Amino acid sequence: MAKVSSQQSATVVGNYDFPKIKSSVTMPVKIPLAEIANVINANVPQLIFSDDSYTDNNNDQFKVKVWKTRPVRLVGGTKQNLLIEVPLKIWAEKGIGTLGMYTYQDTTFEAVLYFNSQLTLNNNWTVTTKTSPMGFKWVTKPVLDFGKIQVPISGLIESSLAKQQSDFCNTIDAMMLKQLNFQPYALMAWNQFSEPFSISDQFSTWLKISPQKINISPLVFYGNQIEVNIGVDTYSETFTGAKPASSPIVKTVPDFSSVAVLPQRFLLQTTANVPYAEATKIAENMFLNKSFDFRGGSKIKVSGIKVYEEKERLTIEVKCEDAVQGTAFISGIPVYDSSKRSIVLTDTKFRLKTKNILHKTATLLFQGKIVRMIEEEYGIPMAALEDSSRVSIEQNLSKTYYKGLKMQGKVFDLKPSNILLGSGGITAVIDTEAQLKLLVQGLQF
Repeated sequence: MAKVSSQQSATVVGNYDFPKIKSSVTMPVKIPLAEIANVINANVPQLIFSDDSYTDNNNDQFKVKVWKTRPVRLVGGTKQNLLIEVPLKIWAEKGIGTLGMYTYQDTTFEAVLYFNSQLTLNNNWTVTTKTSPMGFKWVTKPVLDFGKIQVPISGLIESSLAKQQSDFCNTIDAMMLKQLNFQPYALMAWNQFSEPFSISDQFSTWLKISPQKINISPLVFYGNQIEVNIGVDTYSETFTGAKPASSPIVKTVPDFSSVAVLPQRFLLQTTANVPYAEATKIAENMFLNKSFDFRGGSKIKVSGIKVYEEKERLTIEVKCEDAVQGTAFISGIPVYDSSKRSIVLTDTKFRLKTKNILHKTATLLFQGKIVRMIEEEYGIPMAALEDSSRVSIEQNLSKTYYKGLKMQGKVFDLKPSNILLGSGGITAVIDTEAQLKLLVQGLQF
């Protein structure tokens, strides 16, 4: 439990336990397919294949070289798959003849290889792919021109390309497994929360988030990117006063669990403090130097007013003149009235301190008048504090705390729950429901 004591904040009640609240932080990760293509292109040499011998393959008198002409292109499929295109330029040279006497002719042409790659995100944060060939198409067909003789060599090339395409599948799978590792980003997100951060500079309020578990929703494929939502189950704790201690940095994160849907709610508690001096000023603006009817045309004037805590009750001390001379004490339990967006008094009690015996006999009538006035009219407005808390929380939850990792917070509901009385003022404990996201930007492998 995160404890708040009077030493930490003069306006906060001593020994109030802020609970650990179970919450969830979502981390939408967008993986541009261009980044995965960069991985493939960086690991595939320009010269993919070379056969420099006329005499291999049963003296086939055939040489061939295959180059990648443009970067490999990836497109998202509809079944958690990637469609891969590899554009090639092929040079081939063929000898025609017999008994060691050959005439050679070469040609250059182009083709495009097609692959289908199924992706699986393993719970140890690696990516496994299963790539299979999907054939190829000729951009220009391979034909050797020996003058009057046109020799098509598609058969020779196709068998070589089929073998290379099969080998290339294994190459893609190996490089994907080696290069696509999400653990550094999960580790970055986990350690992001090691440092408590301020959610209200005005009230010295700190939020500490402790990750517990990681969940991941299924991969979603689009034409130019893959999206995945990482959910971090957390506990959120609120502290006021001094900044709480940081959590230790971890070097590895646990394996994740796969879930169909991630929770989107992030719950936290914050505080807003109203010093008794401010509460007194509100009462003065409402009642000081004002008169109200008492009986028989007589009036009672409020000549002084003060708000403070006494015996765990909020007490309003009212000095009266004219028809009643003395001091009235109205005390009650402060609660939040959502319709008024104000802190009001309930369970009110009354006592009158006066030297006039006649005034004491009028206590019941006076009590009814002033208590009703206080209950109906006096309230500590919370609307401005609620609105400023909303803005403060959203601003403090929406920052770039680490290059490439931006936190974004949006408050959906915010309202005071407990009203606490301390030695210096009134503290409203505010329950807040928000959505907290970690946005990964500039993802690179």
